[in-house]
Amino acid sequence: MSNEIHSILPEPTLRRLPWYLAYVEILKTRGEQHISSTRIARALNVDSSQIAKDLSFLNLRGKTRIGYEVTTLAEKLTEALGFRVAHRAYVLGVGSLGSALMSDSGLSNYGLQIVAGFDTDPEVIGRGDLAVPVYHIDDIEEVMAANPADICILTVPAEAAQDAADAAIAAGMKAIWNFTPYRVKVAEDVVMSNTSIYAHLALIYNRLNVKE
Repeated sequence: MSNEIHSILPEPTLRRLPWYLAYVEILKTRGEQHISSTRIARALNVDSSQIAKDLSFLNLRGKTRIGYEVTTLAEKLTEALGFRVAHRAYVLGVGSLGSALMSDSGLSNYGLQIVAGFDTDPEVIGRGDLAVPVYHIDDIEEVMAANPADICILTVPAEAAQDAADAAIAAGMKAIWNFTPYRVKVAEDVVMSNTSIYAHLALIYNRLNVKE
């Protein structure tokens, strides 16, 4: 079922589902049994009809005057988002951001297991204070053969982004999660996701200036 869901989910829906899951998980910890799309809408500022439409992609329909069963909804959202399946990842660029991600044990709750880091700085390579080993980027193919991963988390400086991505793909990585401000180019068969902290920061600054 999960493969079928992933093939039909529109990207805007996929971006909203984690919001629903986070809220439903809170309700679950409170021991609540049911939740309506109207209540989710009020909490998350999303139209209730949009929520119902999004959840219909998961073959979920709320019951009249009852809504959705909280535990079932949490399970279906987790499955649809792929958080149940473990995915192994490398971090390329073990600076402040890369180190923080490598130390974030919470990522494992969402199916992401970081198994190694890579850098070019001699002072970073071989660091023992992180949960996983750090290697030189030149060793990525050798490490890949012994301890493979599918996802490359890219946190290198912008000027090194394309070369690092190329090295990861050449080693056999199938997906790039790019945290750099540089838009790297990849082949069509490589999954690509850009998380631009700087773009969001610029958006915040812009909106703050408009309000002023």
